[in-house]
Amino acid sequence: MILRNMKPKKRYSMKTRGEKIVDVILLIVFALITFGFLYPFVYILALSFNDAADAVQGGIYFFPRKFSIESYKAVFKNDQLLNAYGITILRTLIGTFTSVLATGMFGYGLSKSKLMFRKVYFNLALATMFFSGGFIPMVILIKNLHFTNNFLVYIIPSLISVFNMLVMKSFFQSLPPSLEEAATVDGCNDVQCFFRIVIPSSMPVISTIALFNAVAQWNAWFDAYLYITDQKLIPLQTLLQRIINQNEASQTMTALGMDAAMQSMAITPYSIQLATMVVSIGPIVLIYPFFQKYFVKGLMIGAVKE
Repeated sequence: MILRNMKPKKRYSMKTRGEKIVDVILLIVFALITFGFLYPFVYILALSFNDAADAVQGGIYFFPRKFSIESYKAVFKNDQLLNAYGITILRTLIGTFTSVLATGMFGYGLSKSKLMFRKVYFNLALATMFFSGGFIPMVILIKNLHFTNNFLVYIIPSLISVFNMLVMKSFFQSLPPSLEEAATVDGCNDVQCFFRIVIPSSMPVISTIALFNAVAQWNAWFDAYLYITDQKLIPLQTLLQRIINQNEASQTMTALGMDAAMQSMAITPYSIQLATMVVSIGPIVLIYPFFQKYFVKGLMIGAVKE
């Protein structure tokens, strides 16, 4: 009876004074690092929502001193900016989907030992990571393919990434072979196995690769700078690059039809820059939390071996 009523004593891990000091120092260091990463965005956000004339005086660090959304109204009322926003969304969606699909199919094929000339294909793909034709031959190739002033210039050159293919290939090889064997017994061919079995089982790596591609497509501006002269095909980041250029800011606002608002100090070139930055960053920041679960799993691929 006495033994039954006795409760085991709780053991508390007591940290030494030195360990507590180290924990406090690490906490302060990580807090400062986090603040350093977040503060530029907070600063841009505060200035973009502040009155343009008042922002010129300075002294705004965390919160708007005189709240105003005139800069955002100017951004969303302008047809060229809205068209650039639509082009960016379209290239991100189509480019991400086609790249993940093509890269996944390439990696799935190379993950099969029964593929003829598998090592030849793999070595040729691997060689492209170490050698390239150079910048000028690439420009000449794009022009000879008639991709200049063509939406396909955003899609075709980034269709397959060898690095992403290697990641997806490693994940496909880690899947249990019994899944595909059972599907083959039920009458599925390789294409059906890929779409019905492999893709649903590979959502962590697919989500990770899709996020990488989406961010790259959303932030890309140099390809449009080189190959696009048609204003209707210019993406948001390329237009933002022109607006950020201080020497061209006033000319750009005049071309966008914002000179009247600029003269009344309702907006300024600087306020338009900040508002456009926030608008361009916003979607990626909002989308990331929904993919975080798969993103973390995808980063852990190959980290743990059973």
